This record gives sequence, C-alpha cells and structure tokens, in this order.
Amino acid sequence: MTPRTRLILFRVLQAIPALAGVILVSFILTRMLPGDPAAYFAGPAATTESIAEIRAAMGLDRSLPVQFLHYVLDLFSGDLGNSLSTGQPVLEELARRLPASLELTFTALLLSCGIALPLGIAAAVNQGSWIDHVCRAVVTAGVSLPTFFTGIVLVYVFYYLLGWAPSPLGRLDFVYLSPPDVTGFYVIDALLAGDMETAWGAARQLILPATTLALFTLAPLARMARASMLQALSSDYIRTARAAGLREGQVIFGYAFQNAMLPVITTLGMVFSFMLGANVLVEKVFAWPGIGSYAVEALVVSDYAAVQGFVLAMAILFVLLNLVIDILYTVVDPRTREG
Repeated sequence: MTPRTRLILFRVLQAIPALAGVILVSFILTRMLPGDPAAYFAGPAATTESIAEIRAAMGLDRSLPVQFLHYVLDLFSGDLGNSLSTGQPVLEELARRLPASLELTFTALLLSCGIALPLGIAAAVNQGSWIDHVCRAVVTAGVSLPTFFTGIVLVYVFYYLLGWAPSPLGRLDFVYLSPPDVTGFYVIDALLAGDMETAWGAARQLILPATTLALFTLAPLARMARASMLQALSSDYIRTARAAGLREGQVIFGYAFQNAMLPVITTLGMVFSFMLGANVLVEKVFAWPGIGSYAVEALVVSDYAAVQGFVLAMAILFVLLNLVIDILYTVVDPRTREG
C-alpha cells in the first residue's frame, strides 16, 4: 500500500467517529426542540387521547435510548423516516432537493474563486497600490454584510428598480418546463438536452442567489490568497529565483503561486461549510427549493426525522469535502508526494 493510499484510508477512518458523533448529537438536539410533533400531526381540534395514540404510533412514548436504538437501526437499513410536514420519506425529499442546493453552492463557489483568487494575488503582487486597497474594501464589505441583507438589496435593485433580473421565485420561471433530470443541475441538464432557452432561463435565476453567496465567501478567500501570496513572495527561494534572472511571471506563477495555494485549499473547505450554513437564509430569500429551506420548515414544526436527515446529509457532505481537500493536498504539496 502506497503512502498516499494509507493517508486517504486514515482520513476515511477518522470520519467514522465524527459521523457517529453527529448522529448522536443531532438526535439529542432534535428531541430538545420546542413543540410536540404528535400534537402538530393531530391538528388543533385533537383530544388528549388522540394525541397520546399518535405519539405511541410515532414511537415518541418510548425512552430516549430505545428511540435512539431504533433510529440507528433504521439508518443502517437506509430509512431516514417520513417527514411530518410533507408525509414523504425524508431520504427522497433530500435526494430531490439536494441538487438545487449543490447547484447554487457550486456556482457561488466558482464565482467567488474566480474573483477572490486573482484579486488576492494581484493585491499581494502590487502591495500598497489601488488594487490592494480595493481588495481590502471588498474583504471588509464581505465580512460585514449578512447574506440575507445582501440578497434583499440585490433583489430590490436588480429586480424591483432596474428590472434586469427575473423574479426571485425558485430555480426556473413558470414560462419554462423543467429539463430532463440527468444531473439534477438545471443549467447542465438543459444544455445536455440542447435546450438553450431553458438553460439561459435557469442561469438567470441563479445569478442573484449565487452572487449573494459569492459576496459572502469572497472575504476569507481573498484575504487568505493575499496573505499567503505575500508570505511566499518574501521567502528565500523567491529571492533566489529572482537573483538567478528568472522572469517575473515565472517567479510568481511557477514558484510563489503553487506554495501560496496550500492554505487557500484549506480555506476552501471551511468556506464550503460556511456556504452550506448560509444557504439556509439565501434559499428562504429567493424561494430556492433546496435542503436549507426544507430544514427551516422542518424546524418550525419540530419535524424530527427531517431535521435529523438534514443534519446527517450536511455532515456527510462536510466529511467528503474534507477528504477531497486532503487528496488535493497530496497532489499540490510536494512534501506529501511519494518518492
């Protein structure tokens, strides 16, 4: 077994106790939510006896250890339970809504990286210039503005005042039909079907929510790119490369850039987790049918199964993302390569 394979296997084994802890903590926290799911399901005109019958049918009259044991056994069989608010299996609801959240998150992440990384690198190379001051202003604004405020301002300006953006009501305007489901990403599925009009309509719906999330994540990426690039440019090997007569572009992109990207890759993992949390507010502002809005609706009615399924799905995504980050480290960082 190669050192790289051992490293990946070790990271996978590390994820198992983390997932077990998430399952336990999410189960306990959901049981501490205010409200009674049995009373909500029974309705406002229900009697005490009927509520007790529903509670027994839902298994809520058992002790917490017994409830947790049944929950874990259901998890191993792939059963996350049924949602109280929709009546559908939670696993199906999450599978149906997850592509919408991932499409929004990945689009925002690509937009954020496309702006933050060049801006941070340019600010480091031209330290003290107007580019550096613009980078600092963008970082300050990104840290200061909450996502729901940014989303509301963008909707007010570009939809209400200027009329440039479509109505912020979901993934696709009512004049379009949903493309055939291949990847779950409307833009990609429409392009695969050769429907350019629907692809453009889905992309227009993505612009404002993705921009809202991208502005939220610009700050840490640009700040880390600038700081790590400044540190790399002040290193001895950069001074040696310049003294050897190498071109400035080769020094910056051939030597400094590769080493400066290592902490940026780590920051990407944290930024992705931030975006998953910020998705909840953005999806509510733009009526985006993702798992964030699904979790908010489940919290309101104390829907245990839906909340636990959401937390578990987010934990699995976060663990998988950290695994991908570790694999990228073995590719980018020469110190972790074989031989």
